[in-house]
Amino acid sequence: LQLPSSGLSGEIPPEIGELINLTYLNLFSNQLTGEIPVEIENLTNLTILNLMDNQLTGDIPPEIGNMTNLSYLNIGSNYFTGELTSWIGNLINLWYLDLQMNQLSGNIPSEISNLVNLIILHLNDNNFSGEIPGDICDLSIYWSGILPDFHGLELLNFDIHNNNLCPPYPECLTELNLGYQ
Repeated sequence: LQLPSSGLSGEIPPEIGELINLTYLNLFSNQLTGEIPVEIENLTNLTILNLMDNQLTGDIPPEIGNMTNLSYLNIGSNYFTGELTSWIGNLINLWYLDLQMNQLSGNIPSEISNLVNLIILHLNDNNFSGEIPGDICDLSIYWSGILPDFHGLELLNFDIHNNNLCPPYPECLTELNLGYQ
């Protein structure tokens, strides 16, 4: 189901959870509001979830952690609040995780190091605080900067700037991807 930039508004209905055979859900750049319904956890065949650039609010439902077939999760550029908790470590098939430009707070959970297939991680422009888990360096991210030619784009592999994270910083991070804290 691909409906990016389609002028959709209102809330995502809980009936979305009835689409159990859905593998791809792209609602990028609409005017969706409210919270992600917990029924989304029923979409166990989903591999791609893109809800970026909407007006979604509330906590990210931990039920997303039950969607272990996800390989791509982009819920950046919304108004999500609360903390990222240990459920993130269940998504071991993720290669792309984008939570940028929300209002997420608290520590980055150490379980993020479970995402051994991750090559792109964007946590920038949130309110994360504390230390960055040292074992984040064990991820498959190309730490030296930019992934060339990602579908015709140059994409920063790891971006964590504009948070409230404190030293000591893991040795794999550079000034390019650490940015202003």
